[in-house]
Amino acid sequence: MADITAAMVKDLREQSGAGMMDCKKALNETNGDMEAAVDWLRTKGLAAAAKKSSRTAAEGLVGVAVSGTKGAAVEVNSETDFVAKNDQFQQFVRDVTQIALATGGDIDALKTQAMPSGKTVEEVLTNNVATIGENQSLRRSKTLEVTKGAVVPYVHNAAAPGLGKIGVLVALESEASDDVLQALGKQIAMHIAAAFPKALNEADLDEAEIERERAIATEKAADSGKPADIIAKMVEGGIAKYRKEHALVSQLFVMDGKTKISDVVAKAGKDAGAEIKLVDYVRFQLGEGIEKEASDFAAEVAAASGVAQPAKTDA
Repeated sequence: MADITAAMVKDLREQSGAGMMDCKKALNETNGDMEAAVDWLRTKGLAAAAKKSSRTAAEGLVGVAVSGTKGAAVEVNSETDFVAKNDQFQQFVRDVTQIALATGGDIDALKTQAMPSGKTVEEVLTNNVATIGENQSLRRSKTLEVTKGAVVPYVHNAAAPGLGKIGVLVALESEASDDVLQALGKQIAMHIAAAFPKALNEADLDEAEIERERAIATEKAADSGKPADIIAKMVEGGIAKYRKEHALVSQLFVMDGKTKISDVVAKAGKDAGAEIKLVDYVRFQLGEGIEKEASDFAAEVAAASGVAQPAKTDA
């Protein structure tokens, strides 16, 4: 049996929104497996689906930039938010985003590109670590491009122009005017920042995640005591709902809560007299998927739950 620490209970509570003692029980039931514990809580109706990308666990900045019909998004991580406010760090993120815009989103290739100083991106990053005094990393990059239309950028709560903690790009293919596409693109980008879809279309959703949802729905439905054929319909109904809620085009527009994104785009095209196609998007949230280190709050959790804390050693 794994030792269940206060930090583990805290992390599970943050991920699931479940109560402290329920989290402790879930971890005991699953021998400390965090993902399995989330699923256990959900089968008991004690937690909603974990929104991993809302668990921001690293600092730094996301940069977005657009030129013509092409856009780029880049994430650069640092250890603290203090560094993210540093002018040298911000300029580095701006420069790297512009380089990605010009050369493409492959992260390994991006590291070899020349910066304005003549040094490579990787060399400048190494120098920044030495001069700023904190570890930093170029984590990911992606570009979008359309042949005719617009790629529209959006930064939620921007720390500086083109820089922030959530960066979005929306690619619209159309003959419509740029004013129309920019206005529509910004609305959709704001929706993406808030609703964080997992794929553009239902068919693009990760099948491994779908199967995980199916397993959870099956276990929950089995507890209802209903006949097998009814349970099967309940499960498939739940999966259909999951697909609609997590695919961008079938999500309900956050600005009115009732219109599908696909219908928002179709109406905008009809009003403009030119078809508009939503062909792709990027949503980078700073630190998504990176595990957060335990904080001093673990002691408070331990006091409330009576779970063990790791032994401290003298430096």
